[in-house]
Amino acid sequence: MTTQPISGWHGSLDLVYSCERDTTYLTHALVKAPLKVQRPFYPEGKSICHSVILHTAGGIVEGDSLAQTIRLRENANTLITTATAGKVYRSNGKLAKQIIRFEIESGACLEWVPQETIIFNGAIYQQDLRVELAPGASWLGWEITRFGRSARGEKFLQGNWQSHTEIWQQERPLLIDRQWLPAGEAIVNSSLGLAGQPIVASLIWIGKPVSQNIIEQAQTLWSNKQYSGEAGVTQTQARGLLCRYRGSSTADVRNWFTEVWQLLRLSLMKRSVIKPRVWM
Repeated sequence: MTTQPISGWHGSLDLVYSCERDTTYLTHALVKAPLKVQRPFYPEGKSICHSVILHTAGGIVEGDSLAQTIRLRENANTLITTATAGKVYRSNGKLAKQIIRFEIESGACLEWVPQETIIFNGAIYQQDLRVELAPGASWLGWEITRFGRSARGEKFLQGNWQSHTEIWQQERPLLIDRQWLPAGEAIVNSSLGLAGQPIVASLIWIGKPVSQNIIEQAQTLWSNKQYSGEAGVTQTQARGLLCRYRGSSTADVRNWFTEVWQLLRLSLMKRSVIKPRVWM
């Protein structure tokens, strides 16, 4: 039986993907519990490697310090998701944190599409995500966060959540996105916070330039559906795309994000989305 260290887990994951003869391989995998990566699979053919990351302890608790480093060598194409929804449990005062680093070389494309993260009431959590993007490389990533186990009527009234996302290219920032949510009735109900909704989400694309037509189509994908909540679409300074969501339905935001992802794939990569099998 595996037991958690008294000071919390200090897990890590170091992955390298390389491309040879139009096939993307996982050429290096060094993992430390509780993080683990499943064997790669290829539902789209050998050019795109799908990987699934697991958290074998079932969730993040106070004192945990996790680190992920994922590198894509030149022309590698990789899609990474998670096996289940992430969970960050209640803390007795200690911080839990995760640092994620991506290095994406020229011609490579990483699609980072994890399942939602549930932040339990009382959790104290910080995530720092940084992308080093070479010229000619592409990155699509999303983050879907639910505050409190809303199916049980739980709200995020105690604790603290921070999410920092940075995308850099040749020592120049392309996007800096810092979010902070201190728990409590005021911020949960404020229009500047959750506005009474349990879910916030962001989707970011940086790579091949996004046209105004694509921006408008992404907006139409939202407005034409009977989705719940609020959403917005903007073009980033680096001619990328940024989608925001605030609402109550994981299914709605995931469906919309998947439609936007499909739009970007068809428009910029000339291929359709193949949903990860662990979502089914």
